[in-house]
Amino acid sequence: MLFRLSAAIGAAMLLSSGAFAQNAKLTDPQIAHIAYTAGVIDITAAKQALEKSENKDVKAFANDMVRDHEAVNKQALDLVKKLKVTPEDNDTSRTLSKNAAAELKKLSTLKGAAFDKAYIDNEVAYHKAVDNALETQLIPSASNAELKSLLQTGLKIFQGHEQHAEHVAAELK
Repeated sequence: MLFRLSAAIGAAMLLSSGAFAQNAKLTDPQIAHIAYTAGVIDITAAKQALEKSENKDVKAFANDMVRDHEAVNKQALDLVKKLKVTPEDNDTSRTLSKNAAAELKKLSTLKGAAFDKAYIDNEVAYHKAVDNALETQLIPSASNAELKSLLQTGLKIFQGHEQHAEHVAAELK
């Protein structure tokens, strides 16, 4: 329970600082970089789970994360190339990366069922935070219709990830 709370707090912190906290208007290049960064973070965490976990449900979830986030990130890269836009690093994407590195380090110290539970609890909290940021900040702030559409498609996929993570978490109890 304590780790679940810390995972939820950690995931909320990932998305509650930087440009979001300042209510600054994000540009499309900044939004693209934030969304791409969030995907890379989940791919990296999933690859860690694939290396460390022995649980078939955790491994299946992690495989889904790698597959889906790599596919969405490829679409994002294709879109920014098509639009001739350079994704722009920003306070939020830097904070996401910094906090994710700290979470990966914490997870690296765990093994077995403790790792599985911590990873999945973090995934539930992370997807809730990312889905909320997409719905309330990134999608409404996007100016380009194609970027907005890609973010909306991503949101639907990531809401499915959140439900999948919640199902796996319930099975691990």
